[in-house]
Amino acid sequence: MNLLIKGIIIADADSEFNGKTCDVRVEKGTIVEIGKNLELQKHETVFEENGAVLSPGFFDLNCVFGDPGLETKEDIKTGTAAAAAGGFTGVAIMPNTKPVVHSKGEVEYILNRAKGNLVDVHPIGAISQNLEAKELAEMYDMQQAGAVAFADAGKAIADDGFMSRALQYALGFDGLLFTHPENKSLAGKAKVNESATTILLGMKGIPALAEEMQISRDIFLAQYHNAPVHISNISTAGAVAIIRKAKKDSVKVTCDVAAHQLVFTEENLIDFDSNYKVKPPLRSKADNKALIAGLKDGTIDAISS
Repeated sequence: MNLLIKGIIIADADSEFNGKTCDVRVEKGTIVEIGKNLELQKHETVFEENGAVLSPGFFDLNCVFGDPGLETKEDIKTGTAAAAAGGFTGVAIMPNTKPVVHSKGEVEYILNRAKGNLVDVHPIGAISQNLEAKELAEMYDMQQAGAVAFADAGKAIADDGFMSRALQYALGFDGLLFTHPENKSLAGKAKVNESATTILLGMKGIPALAEEMQISRDIFLAQYHNAPVHISNISTAGAVAIIRKAKKDSVKVTCDVAAHQLVFTEENLIDFDSNYKVKPPLRSKADNKALIAGLKDGTIDAISS
């Protein structure tokens, strides 16, 4: 189909048209012309929607699909359909399925199931067998099969020696580990941020220290091995400061923040709305401002779901 998209706002930092309202001509799925007041040509369909925005496709590096084994929650077809509807052209999916994605067989299954979709699906393999942090998973084999990175999917690896060995092993084949920033012994079973606000609500909180200690540990190990590490879903001002310093010290660390952490704070919990119960928990206004500043100055590398 050939399209003429009229009066659309361009959102692309790498484009000379960024922030401008333009017309866009598309031929057989490829943008061939951008400009002002483009004339309609034969066999073109006009699309015009006031306030619409055109941008490169988004990529989410922290998705959870239920396939294999938990398709009643989400499968690859429904997950990629939801992604496409939101403007995403690529997703990386976590390995906490049933069975866990901890061998090349599961990676190959996902890639075969994802063929022909509008959205590119990139499997993330497990760091440990069954996400138990007892035995290393077959990371090299999974990478050869198409896994793009490795994570224990929302579970922090508590054993320092195990994490050290995982980083060292992955370094041998340029593998990248995603780590979860939570010291479980400090976080316990709490579900909200530790602060005066949540104390008044009568809720036990997770201290920022639980996140910052775990991040510091992972950064020290990455620095020791000269290995890359990615910290998923940071949420505190202290985390931003630690990662900012590590980057200045040339540690190979990257990180992301969940989109809701940039919009909401712990004050949204006042009405006990369970929609705001997230992990890591929503933090204070000061944390929120630090996250936004970290995103602006490049300390935070990506926004995820």
